[in-house]
Amino acid sequence: MLDGILIGLSTAVMPMNIFMVIVGCFVGTFIGMLPGLGPISAIALMIPISYGLDPSSGLILMAGVYYGAVFGGSTSSILINAPGCSSTVVTAFDGYPMAQKGQAGKALALAAYSSFTGGTLSAIMLLVAAPALATVSLSFQSSDYFALMLLGLSAVAAFAGKGQVIKAWMMTIFGLMLSTVGIDKGIGVERFTFGSTDLIDGFSFLLLAMATFALGETLMGILKPSKDTSQQESQKMNELGSMKISKEEFKEAAPVSIRSSILGFFTGVLPGAGATIAAFLSYGMERNLAPKDKKEEFGKGSIRGLVAPESANNAASSGSFVPLLTLGIPGSGTTAIMLGALISYGIQPGPRLFVDNPDIFWSVIISMYFGNIVLVILNLPLIPYISKLLMVPRTVLLPMILFFSITGVYLVSFNTIDVYIMIMIAMVAIALRLANFPLAPLLLGFILGGMMEENLRRALMISDGQLNFLWERPITLAFTSIAVLVLFAPLLTMAWKYFKGRKVDTSSSKAPQ
Repeated sequence: MLDGILIGLSTAVMPMNIFMVIVGCFVGTFIGMLPGLGPISAIALMIPISYGLDPSSGLILMAGVYYGAVFGGSTSSILINAPGCSSTVVTAFDGYPMAQKGQAGKALALAAYSSFTGGTLSAIMLLVAAPALATVSLSFQSSDYFALMLLGLSAVAAFAGKGQVIKAWMMTIFGLMLSTVGIDKGIGVERFTFGSTDLIDGFSFLLLAMATFALGETLMGILKPSKDTSQQESQKMNELGSMKISKEEFKEAAPVSIRSSILGFFTGVLPGAGATIAAFLSYGMERNLAPKDKKEEFGKGSIRGLVAPESANNAASSGSFVPLLTLGIPGSGTTAIMLGALISYGIQPGPRLFVDNPDIFWSVIISMYFGNIVLVILNLPLIPYISKLLMVPRTVLLPMILFFSITGVYLVSFNTIDVYIMIMIAMVAIALRLANFPLAPLLLGFILGGMMEENLRRALMISDGQLNFLWERPITLAFTSIAVLVLFAPLLTMAWKYFKGRKVDTSSSKAPQ
């Protein structure tokens, strides 16, 4: 292992590879900032360029683009509530409210520091524990993955305000329903397509995310134009350059970032989990761990709510390289593209990669640490200039968001029907927002729906259609038990407060007058 690390270090510090890290981070950050263009689009653009490079340089370039795009995706989420990629959707929950309060500079700085922490800690953990983690991820079965997805869905309470738990569950079920549209991957039967060939592939996540967040926010801005815009803009203009983080804020953010980085890394290690699920899980975890006064800040510009997903999604990006390099299993759509690039080089990822190509394996891992340093150096000085996007007049900014949203969705499939569907979903999203329904659980249900169904089908096949798979394996039982506890925690809390209140009322009524 030590010999491999030394070989990887000597390869990673070559001038050409250092240059590839810088180029990858810069290109990835820029593409990640554009709403609708995520790491998959960024890496797809890099593949033709990487063919002219040797395997280690090509993979280092694509790795830099990957975590650069995740890093940059938070910018559009914070400034205009248009997530650059699916893993930065959660960043918008508290990042955008901070920007609306005139704290865009601070929000972007916190995102940069959190991303650096998540990326650095995950790179160190990846360096130390990659072989062991490969063995753990290989031992996961379909029942374990189903229970993990169940735990992810149970986190919907984290996105619900006071008294909104039922609404959050309803939106999660709505998201699960949307995920069933299209061809059933198990038996190849069309479901809920109503005879339309345009719905055979179902809805894309980008379409749903753009409709509910970017397009929905734009149309809400048109329906409810803000008053005293010039005064708000001048106030923001004065506060945009403030990136200073106080000691109190640092003390609050540091433990959150460390916890979320660890959770994000181990979530990323699981094949198929990815940075998006890591961001949702970390957000839910931190909201449940937060004190009562801090819990109420979530969704309104909470520092914890911004730091948690930013640390987790960057840590998960590095963690997803564990199944890719050690098992040959892509941990996300982005690493699936990288798997194809590796195979095109004539390299077969898997357990033999340690032995056959140690220079590629270890150089990619070591380059991640360099990449995180490059990202901070590149982005922190640019924050005051990036933040000026908020000073663009609404009459210019809203059409720009509309353009990027519609173009981004159209470029995925080159099908105009997707644009019409996006507009329809945006209209539904506006109605739901006006009725005070949270939209985040809808996205969570949609993301996890397909994977849950696939793993449930496999688990039922193995157990001959019986539900005993939920408690036969210790890992599955542990995840299922935690999911049930998290699911019913809000109801138990409400019941406890109700009975406690009744007890107080009874004792006060019995007291002598």
